[in-house]
Amino acid sequence: MSFWGHIGELRAHLIRAMIAIVVCAIVVGFNVNWIMDHIFFGPTRNDFFTFRVVNHYSRELLGHDSITLPAHFAVQQKKLFQQFNVMMAVSIFGGMVAAFPYLVWELWRFISPALHPKERKNSVWLINFVWILFACGILCGYFLILPFAINFGLLFKVSDSITQLFDLSDYTTLFLQIVLGMGVIFLFPVIVYFMTAIGILTPKFMRTYRRHAIVLILVVAAIITPADVLSMMMAAFPLLLLYEFSIIMSAYTFKKVQKRKLEEEKERA
Repeated sequence: MSFWGHIGELRAHLIRAMIAIVVCAIVVGFNVNWIMDHIFFGPTRNDFFTFRVVNHYSRELLGHDSITLPAHFAVQQKKLFQQFNVMMAVSIFGGMVAAFPYLVWELWRFISPALHPKERKNSVWLINFVWILFACGILCGYFLILPFAINFGLLFKVSDSITQLFDLSDYTTLFLQIVLGMGVIFLFPVIVYFMTAIGILTPKFMRTYRRHAIVLILVVAAIITPADVLSMMMAAFPLLLLYEFSIIMSAYTFKKVQKRKLEEEKERA
């Protein structure tokens, strides 16, 4: 296939991917009231899953709840079309999350004709691995980091004279920044896999520069979370585990690459 033939094929896959996102966004948009009440503002209530788990063990160990949010989370609209803009942002974000497995499948359909039959067979697990990692990142951000960030923001006070009123756009930015940010960052092992497969990255390099990576992880955690130490550490901990897992992934891939090179040298000899 010519270069422009590849471009045309890529365009077809991108169009189908965009249609999938639009369809899923429309479905989310029709259910946006329920999603906003139960999912979007879920981490602002005391009956949220994370808070119930923490308070359950807190009552057993300390005899009282360790997390108690205000009964009413006051969110204000400052601009005329602010609710509409938030609805659109939530719909598009929800559409991207819901359609992500299909997006990965469309990407694989574009790449798979260039793969050998054995590579095509082995890449099936990678497709599932990508969307599972993304989903784990979304869940980690939603259930682990976002609730504690909200809890810190609600409890931190410098004066009782200050009334807490939260802007709708600020909360939306916080929600998307943490949840979507963690979903993207959890794809790091996939990047490590490809970089190791093409010979750019080695497990020895990742082990040698582990300390530098820890500093970088802390910086990334500080960027995707609010300016409090607890939320940053809650984000950094799974990222550190993810880095260690990426080293194992790199070592496994590196051994496979070396084995394949030896087999090719034997065939040439």
